Amino acid sequence: MSEPVTLTRKDFQTDQEVRWCPGCGDYSILTAVQLLFVELGLATRNQVFVSGIGCAARFPYYMDTYGIHSIHGRAPAVATGVAVARPDLDVWVVSGDGDALSIGGNHLIHALRRNVNLKILMFNNQIYGLTKGQFSPTSEMGKVTKSSPFGSLDTPFNPISLVLGAEASFVARTHDMDRAHMMDTMRRAYEHKGSAFVEVYQNCNVFNDGAFEAVTAKDARSEMLIDLKHKEPIRFGANGEHGVVLNAFGECEIAEVADVGVENLIVHDETRTDPTLAFALSRLADGPTSPTPVGVFRSIERPTYEDEVSLQLAVATETRGPGDLEALLASGGTWVVD
Repeated sequence: MSEPVTLTRKDFQTDQEVRWCPGCGDYSILTAVQLLFVELGLATRNQVFVSGIGCAARFPYYMDTYGIHSIHGRAPAVATGVAVARPDLDVWVVSGDGDALSIGGNHLIHALRRNVNLKILMFNNQIYGLTKGQFSPTSEMGKVTKSSPFGSLDTPFNPISLVLGAEASFVARTHDMDRAHMMDTMRRAYEHKGSAFVEVYQNCNVFNDGAFEAVTAKDARSEMLIDLKHKEPIRFGANGEHGVVLNAFGECEIAEVADVGVENLIVHDETRTDPTLAFALSRLADGPTSPTPVGVFRSIERPTYEDEVSLQLAVATETRGPGDLEALLASGGTWVVD
């Protein structure tokens, strides 16, 4: 992390017209990121945004920082190269659910398991927006779209479960209807050293309007959003009357606090090295239509890929001397083409 500077939101805005559909949730995410950067005192020259293809991929155009608009699904791979070559920079990946979990699925999970120092923001709107409304890897079964006129037959990914299985060292979820929550979650991701994955429930008001309304609408949040707080019993509701417990199979269940007692609620521990409990919490909600955990699921420390690469290179240089690229390229069978 670099020394803080004094900037305003305008310093992070470019001269490019922001071209998302009016009412798109991407606008609120962009605002949250810009305001967070001001709050953190980040310098524009120390930030790099890498994106793939999709509506979310426009993000680098609207941030007056360094940016790379890469190819479909490959943003984590490109960002890995940037992070390894320039560990002094803060590298952010912005992706959609289609870009990250379909063609980019392998790149995402391997960047996470390697613990590359990337901050990955995945905008999940459960639809392909840029290509006009096809079902995506997170669309619910039975979803009727232009590419599934009789309803999707595909079981959707649970992004949080997926990245926990890939051993991501920081995993969180937030939503585009609460700027303060977005900023707090993204701040935590920025402060984490290693791979940080943040799923953002993002409304596509043209092709999948209201997909998350059951849990993110203002009058529903107290009953439908379970805000995970480190070292605190997991409870929610207007008066904290609901809680989360483990059943005999190690699965998370919702119970009434009055029935089970506060002492029997799960106490959230985001720093547990074993991801079993975090995974169980990720399975609590069957889609964004029932009480859904938000906040930080996991935050652990382990060596980053960049640090390990640097150490390996230092050892190799010390024991074998500096490398000779020309000799390497000319090694083995070579020939001259006239």
